[in-house]
Amino acid sequence: MPPLRYALQHTRQTLEIYWLLARIIIPVTIVTEILSRMGVVDALAPAFAPVMGLVGLPPELGLAWLSGMLVGIWGAVPLLFTLVPASALSVADVTVFSALLLFAHGLPIEQKIIQQAGPRMMATTLLRVAGGVLYAFLLHQLLSMTGWLAAPVNPAWIPTSEAPDWRVFALQLLEMMIFMFIILLALSWALELLKVTGILNLMMRALSPLLRLAGIGGEAGHLTAVGLFLGISYGGGLLIREARSGTVSPRQVFLSCVFMGFAHSIIEDTLIVMALGADISGVLLGRLAFAVIATAAIAAIIRSLNEETFLKWAFRSTGSHVRRSGSA
Repeated sequence: MPPLRYALQHTRQTLEIYWLLARIIIPVTIVTEILSRMGVVDALAPAFAPVMGLVGLPPELGLAWLSGMLVGIWGAVPLLFTLVPASALSVADVTVFSALLLFAHGLPIEQKIIQQAGPRMMATTLLRVAGGVLYAFLLHQLLSMTGWLAAPVNPAWIPTSEAPDWRVFALQLLEMMIFMFIILLALSWALELLKVTGILNLMMRALSPLLRLAGIGGEAGHLTAVGLFLGISYGGGLLIREARSGTVSPRQVFLSCVFMGFAHSIIEDTLIVMALGADISGVLLGRLAFAVIATAAIAAIIRSLNEETFLKWAFRSTGSHVRRSGSA
């Protein structure tokens, strides 16, 4: 294919993915904001208090966790020290809460993006939430038994919880979508450039042992790495393109999405919660270890399923996926 024609085709494919993401993100963001301002999130929050008790956190933080799951990290962090004073929390408390938040946040948007790549929304959402609760529980037990991180938290940043007016909200949403367009287009072409130059292969050789332990390999590994470092919106957006082309098998797409659900945007998100006082060992190192182990366990289960069962419970079949259904 001539270079110019290839460039136009590649750019058009990226624009199609961006338009798909925009149709998901914009309406879901607006609806979630409306529900939040109507008090729906506040009304549902008490139902999540038992989970807070399970992981050793004050019941009031159920509202912050629910806000994070529905709105995103930026919907939760302003509530943390508003609901419970920093003086009443330890480093362990903030680390455990941050772990919950990092696993499951912005679910309406991120899970809708993942669904477009093929995995069933219910399956991957349940895995993210259950994985987050399990990891937070294990982390709480470890910290309680050892007394590690029991010192009072000393946050470098205490965000405010004032909600912007609708005009500011609209401008922020527009800025976010413009920024996402620039990043997605740059990432798409950067990946192509890295492929052509062979640099991507060198990068993946360094990361592939970790992903192979989780059962992820080949092209799915490249896209999982994007999600790992930059987030589901970018990694999932690129994965949609590859999944629809049929170059990545359904089971690898599913495992890639599961891993990204457990561990994604590890630079930006980790820095945010560390500024709140969370310890890096719990929100990054332990989280990555859990993501690898949990995804490997899920990979073993997926391999044991026949195609009919896998497609019924875990994946939405399409023409291109059917052609690749024999691959794992």
